[in-house]
Amino acid sequence: MRRTARALGNCASRSPVTAGYLALLLATHVWCTAVLSTAEAQRVVLGVSTHLDNLQDRPLRVLAGSLLFFDGTLTEITSQAFAGTLITLGLGVAVCLAWLERRYGPGRAYGIFLLGHLAATLLTVPVIQVALAHGWYPAGVRHAPDFGISYGAETVLAAGALLLPRARWLAAAGVVAWPVLGGDWSGVLPDFTTIGHLLAAAVGFVCGAVLLRTARRAAPAPASAPEPGPALVE
Repeated sequence: MRRTARALGNCASRSPVTAGYLALLLATHVWCTAVLSTAEAQRVVLGVSTHLDNLQDRPLRVLAGSLLFFDGTLTEITSQAFAGTLITLGLGVAVCLAWLERRYGPGRAYGIFLLGHLAATLLTVPVIQVALAHGWYPAGVRHAPDFGISYGAETVLAAGALLLPRARWLAAAGVVAWPVLGGDWSGVLPDFTTIGHLLAAAVGFVCGAVLLRTARRAAPAPASAPEPGPALVE
């Protein structure tokens, strides 16, 4: 227990912003699942959902409010929702976002996280509109619950995968595979959250490539071997 507490303390001290963000996400989750009634929690979730109707009426509120929650479970350990929690909250925020904060600072780390959240959310809007116009999605998609940190988590997972010293392409394939394998298809398109996660991954890959290229440019050039001096003639 002491070693575990010491390790957690070290992680929190090295990535304080992420530690605070994790605490906030856990607090809002407990508030919704253990304090509020089911009806009240549903109203909160619908109030921060980034579906078409909310994005049209109050875009800033839902884009910011959605970042305060994660869509998953901490108790149903045999469910698919718990696997999603492990990927988004565990690997995405607690591991990748914390590592990016330690290595590049909170500004860059959370810039990538927010960019992925915003870009994936907003870029799915025209996809949903086209799919609704062609009847590929049911009309209820316009106001379906859609909230949480998963797009941002997917973005930092993708960025972190490219920054790995080894097996980066295998890790990148895993980042793409998990939303695809868990997605539902409606005719010619997967569900819009799968599309959003793939867009978030694309943003993360671009950000990771930029960070990797910047690091390679900043790395000192290897010292060249000294040229041999003139041979001495006896």
